[in-house]
Parts: sequence; C-alpha cells; structure tokens
Amino acid sequence: MSEPNYRFSGHESFTCRYAWLPKAVEALSSNPSLFSEIDEAMVQLGLGKNMVQSLRFWVQAMRVAEPGDGNHLRLTGFGKSIFGRDGLDPFMEDSSTLWLLHWQLCSHHDNPLFAWHFLFNRYNEPEIVRSEVLEAIDTESRQLARPLAKATLAQHFDVFMHTYMPTRGKKNEIIEDNLDCPLVELGLIERTGEKFNKKSVKEPVYGFNREPKPDLTMGVFAFAIDDFWKRCKSDEQSLSLSELTTGIGSPGQVFKLPEDDIRHRLSTMGSWGEDYEYRESAMFEQLVRVRNAYTTEELIEYAYEGDFANV
Repeated sequence: MSEPNYRFSGHESFTCRYAWLPKAVEALSSNPSLFSEIDEAMVQLGLGKNMVQSLRFWVQAMRVAEPGDGNHLRLTGFGKSIFGRDGLDPFMEDSSTLWLLHWQLCSHHDNPLFAWHFLFNRYNEPEIVRSEVLEAIDTESRQLARPLAKATLAQHFDVFMHTYMPTRGKKNEIIEDNLDCPLVELGLIERTGEKFNKKSVKEPVYGFNREPKPDLTMGVFAFAIDDFWKRCKSDEQSLSLSELTTGIGSPGQVFKLPEDDIRHRLSTMGSWGEDYEYRESAMFEQLVRVRNAYTTEELIEYAYEGDFANV
C-alpha cells in the first residue's frame, strides 16, 4: 500500500472558529466561486486574507465543501444536511455536529492531515508533551518523500492542539471562547500535569481522554462505523471488535473509546436486528452487516436522533 499524501499546511496557523462554518455555507450557497475571489470573500465573510484561506482549507478538511468545476467549491451532502437552509444544526448547537466534524477531520484516507492521523492512530505514548511529540513527528517526516522543516511541523502540531484545547494567555487564563475551535467542547484532550523535558525546561503534559463518551450518540457511532467500513473494508461483510477498536482510522481510535464501551455499543447495534448482527464467542467478536443500502443523509439524520432507529 502506497504512503498517504499527508497534509501539513493550508490552515494558515488558524484553527476553525465557531462562526466560520455557518458563514462559509451561507456564502457558498449563493456564490460557489467566493473563495477564488479573495477581496470579495474578505468583505462577505468579515475575515482577513489569511483567515479566508484558512476557512477554505477547513471547509474541505471537514468535508463540508469539496472542489467543483473550475475554482468553485460546492457543498457536500454532509454540509447541506447539517448547515444548509433546512439543516439539522446550522448554528452548531448540538454536540453531535462536533463529533461528526471531528470524525470527518480524522477520516481522510488518501490525503490525511498528518498530526491527526499520527496522533490519533499511531502515537502510543500515554502523555502528549510538545517537545516529545515534535521529536517523534520529525522522525516520522524524515521517512516521507519530502521531509519538512521543523518550524512547519511545530506549527502543524500547535494547530492540532489548539483544535482540542482552549487558547490561554500568558498568565494561563482562557481567552474568549469565540477564538477557540468548537471541537474544544469535546474534551478529547486534557491537561494532566507538567514535567521537565530533556533540556530541563518545564512543559505542560496532556493526554487523550479515553473514558466512555456519553454525549457521543449511537447515531454518530453508527455513522462512523459505516464510513470506516466503506472506506477501509468495503469488500468485507463483517468487522472484528479489534478492527473497530484499534484499527487505523477506526471509531475506537478516532473517538478514543475504551474497548468495553465499544463492545456495549456493538451489542446495542446487534439488537437492531434488520441492520446489524453482533456475534460474540469465547474466541472472537464481530459485527456483521445485514443491510448495505444506507445513504449518507439517512445516517446523518440518525446521528441527531440519539438512538439509532431501525428503518
């Protein structure tokens, strides 16, 4: 299997902020070429040039929009279903929207965001310490066809962290909320302490929240299962508990769910009967797909129902 075409830049060092996606969807609905007209975009979106370019990056990274004809960006079915005129959550008031956007960021197969792909899937250290992670991703980048400058890697990692951790000022106070990425609300990364690094400089220590996520609805989980299945195991009629828990790009890795929570969720899905069957034995546990014809729109609607209903 060939090496993915990793992305390290395009965000212009900005995270995606609270009002950005609804603004972008409204603007693109009337003018698909907006982002190719920088001056017009700056006026219509009320953003500076670099922020406009950053927003163009994030609407595509979160699969809200995709390249169309010429320089156009067209809204995806996902983008329309959630943020459109009659969307399920146009102002991002439901936590399901945040979980879905997080999944979309982490589930690029051919051109993944490097920090998201590496840290959620392959970084096995219990602690996230900036100097240690930068050393690890520098080592990783040297194996790529085009090694990158350390400054580029550092900026990329910092954007990753600011996507999930609130911005703090020099006195460690939290800056106003609207400067943060909405995915901060998911609580996926937590500060756990501090330690001295190799240069005897004290650094903050972070870690992934690996506890059950009660606000992650079964509908969102089912959306992720279906998307992972189609992208990575499209020819398979069953997926093992191990694949869904620890596989690269799996729901277990992306959502940082413990195995027992995933097992419980899969058992619940198995009880839907007409949709999935969960098989459990002393040696093997797997989810079997019974129905294959789900549309993206159906699954997105289920994500906002709380419980995933049979149809």
